Amino acid sequence: QVQLVESGGGLVQAGGSLRLSCAASGSIFSINHMDWYRQAPGKQRELVAVITSAGTTNYADSVKGRFTISRDIPKNTVYLQMNSLTPEDTGTYYCKAVKWGGPAYWGQGTQVTVSS
Repeated sequence: QVQLVESGGGLVQAGGSLRLSCAASGSIFSINHMDWYRQAPGKQRELVAVITSAGTTNYADSVKGRFTISRDIPKNTVYLQMNSLTPEDTGTYYCKAVKWGGPAYWGQGTQVTVSS
């Protein structure tokens, strides 16, 4: 089992920044990649950013150039730096860890609200 705890959400004005954290604990060996997802009210959960065990990153088109995913390996923590936020970025942000072979684990989510 992998436990994931997100933090760093909050209320911010449009154009502002937030940094989300996802701390992993438990059986964290063999994690293939860690992802950030978000879900806006009434919408499906969508993939925002991915970082692989090799450090490769990928982003949704809607956040490219504004969001940066990174990791601190000794701290077992993944971050999502979000800049130039817009109201469309509002939602609950979830961290996901996927192990080699497929088991996936989700955090409880952290709320991000961007006011116009």
